[in-house]
Amino acid sequence: MDHIGEERKVSHPRTLKEKEQIINRLKRIEGQVRGIQNMVETDRYCTDILIQISAINAALKKVSLNLLERHTHHCVVDAIKSGNEAEAIEELMEVFERFTKS
Repeated sequence: MDHIGEERKVSHPRTLKEKEQIINRLKRIEGQVRGIQNMVETDRYCTDILIQISAINAALKKVSLNLLERHTHHCVVDAIKSGNEAEAIEELMEVFERFTKS
């Protein structure tokens, strides 16, 4: 059961505030990526670039954890309440597996 890439109906839509927070974080990350591109173009010192890449990885992980927490509290709980426990747990485990791969 590989749901990645499939578009599915959201059982518990995000609030406007949640969307804005996620989008703002992603825009900051996007700016950091452009900054790294500039660092490479201007031949910045390798460790400076690597530190920035590490910061982006940490920021993406924070966004991912936020989404994972929300998914668990809302989508998984809703699925379990509607009798789809096995499918919800299997999907959650797939997400954990992908999330923990390096």
